[in-house]
Amino acid sequence: MRVVLILFGYMAAALGQSLHFPCPEKLTYDVEWRLISAGTATVLLARDAPRNGWNFNLNIVSAGLVSRLYRVADSYTINTSDRFCLDHATLDAQEGKKHLLSKLTVDQARNKLAFEQHDLIKNGVEQKILDVAPCTYDIVGALASIRMLNLEPGRSVALPITDGKKFVHAKVTALSKEKITVSGQSYDTTRYEAFLFDNVLYRRHGRLQIWVSNDADHVPVQLRMMFGFPIGTVTVSLKKQEH
Repeated sequence: MRVVLILFGYMAAALGQSLHFPCPEKLTYDVEWRLISAGTATVLLARDAPRNGWNFNLNIVSAGLVSRLYRVADSYTINTSDRFCLDHATLDAQEGKKHLLSKLTVDQARNKLAFEQHDLIKNGVEQKILDVAPCTYDIVGALASIRMLNLEPGRSVALPITDGKKFVHAKVTALSKEKITVSGQSYDTTRYEAFLFDNVLYRRHGRLQIWVSNDADHVPVQLRMMFGFPIGTVTVSLKKQEH
């Protein structure tokens, strides 16, 4: 359940101009699993002026029946360049009986990524060093870059993506132009598919599709992860957007 976004534009706000992507924003999503409300995800995107980059804060919290079956409380902070290339990330993931603290740090001069994960329950440590591309995205930064693509249906790109354990060039394809209704609001969107599963970045069999609005915000209004039994389909729908 990780997925989501970005920002820019203090000058435009100061001048009273309309904001458009990328700009500082807060996106709130409802998470649905098997037609059941499963929790919320919030993404806070802020400008990192001293570094001329961006800061992402993603929080995912389960709710209701899902929380009783498999509690999730994930807090993810990411620092990127102005192009959303990964610099540093920290994930504090409490999922079910697991509690993992992971850190990713990119050495831009050497194109190396250092990954360190602490299992706070079993008191174990996993470490890894990866060769990465000069501009490599984590999942959140990759989603931000998809918002900048404006691909026509049938066109594809390959994005350099890492989860800390593996580095890949993942294919992203624009599938179609679609009008969808999310939280009572209609959006003209482009539907993308990101090929991250089936032993690309993740071993699990599945599909990830993303609906991005065709307006100036290019906001991901819906994400759908389709897995086999026993997980099934998880849908993440935009509830609120705040600049």
